[in-house]
Amino acid sequence: MKFIKATFFLLLVLAAVNVRAQSSDELKRRKAQLNKELEQLNQDYQETLNNKKATLKQLSILKAKIILRQEKIENINSEIRNLDNQISESTNNVRSLQSQLDQLKKEYAAMILFAYRNQSAYNKLMFLFASKDFNQAYKRLKYLQQFGTYRERQAASIQGTQKELHIKINELDKTKDEKTSLLKDQQKEKETLGNERNNQVKVVSELSQHEGILKKQQRDLQAKIAKTNAAIKDAIRREIEEEKRRLEEEARRKAAEEARIAAAKAKAENRPAPAAAAAPKPVTRTTSSVLNATPEAAKLSNDFLGNRGSLPWPVANGVTTQGFGIYTTPEGIRSESTGIDIRTNAGANVRSVFDGEVIKVVDVSGTYLVMVRHGEYFTVYANLRSVNVARGQKVTTKQSLGTVATEPSTGETEAHFEIYKGTTPVNPKLWLAPN
Repeated sequence: MKFIKATFFLLLVLAAVNVRAQSSDELKRRKAQLNKELEQLNQDYQETLNNKKATLKQLSILKAKIILRQEKIENINSEIRNLDNQISESTNNVRSLQSQLDQLKKEYAAMILFAYRNQSAYNKLMFLFASKDFNQAYKRLKYLQQFGTYRERQAASIQGTQKELHIKINELDKTKDEKTSLLKDQQKEKETLGNERNNQVKVVSELSQHEGILKKQQRDLQAKIAKTNAAIKDAIRREIEEEKRRLEEEARRKAAEEARIAAAKAKAENRPAPAAAAAPKPVTRTTSSVLNATPEAAKLSNDFLGNRGSLPWPVANGVTTQGFGIYTTPEGIRSESTGIDIRTNAGANVRSVFDGEVIKVVDVSGTYLVMVRHGEYFTVYANLRSVNVARGQKVTTKQSLGTVATEPSTGETEAHFEIYKGTTPVNPKLWLAPN
């Protein structure tokens, strides 16, 4: 029973160590990804500085950098907490091993003292000859042999414990050095974060000095957003209406066919033809039931939902500069994003994230918007310079839809991406695979 409990405890410890190791590895991978994204944003920001004038895009990049920098600092904090746990555990192990070593040495010293006092062959022989009978003599002989063997084992245990203690002390020193390095990295990141926030204030101040330019940029941006949202809502509304008309027409055809069959049957039986049935009343349907009315559409919806969290990104490489939801700009303007903006390379291909059908291709203020239907789900790809698909065309996962546009005045290249379930926008970050 004791053995079973000890084994169970050991398995729990090993599982905890494994989980911690995985967590530590994941934190390191995420930090490496954050470093990569921050490096890309730094390059993009330096490019915007060459324009000599502050723009809203500069603010957008700075905001994205600050968010990533904060996440990186939190990531470092998590690593430090993991290392603190490791240091605490290693310290306890060192203390335990040191205590074991001290006890082993104490026992070994007592054993050596005993052996020293009884080391003469005469004493050993007297010990044997003092036996009452042969059996007792034999047992005493075995005792002397086992005592020697035990002494050798104790010496080996001391050496093994000393070696293990040395390893644990080295591991502890290494962990402490790693923590020191992380603390320096943390301090450096906090200083960089402070500088980026100062730059943000500086850009806002510069923009406020050019209020006319700022307002024009805001008007142009808001107008494009409004046009994009209108095009998306119109496309979804038309798709739902077309599906409803198709379902109503199918219901009318079915009723007419049933009436024709009933009339033919009455004629064959020499009965009067039944009175014409009233036209079927429109059935109230939910958006989901309309868009999933066919088995093909229902399967596509199911497959799309099944890939939540693992959909490929609409561009091969990119960094999110604006997330989903309501946000407030540094200059105090409250706005809402129904998708995400992805900073990417000039001329990058924009790809479909899943199998589907193109339902809309439209020009929005000089750039193109492509919309793809996946059953009751829709994906939107905006700010395209060119497109190579057409309405009604079937597309597959990662198929190129076109190329992303680059803003001529700033040299910035950003793709806009949205996901809708019916008429409701959802957060793309929860659907895309980790970048």
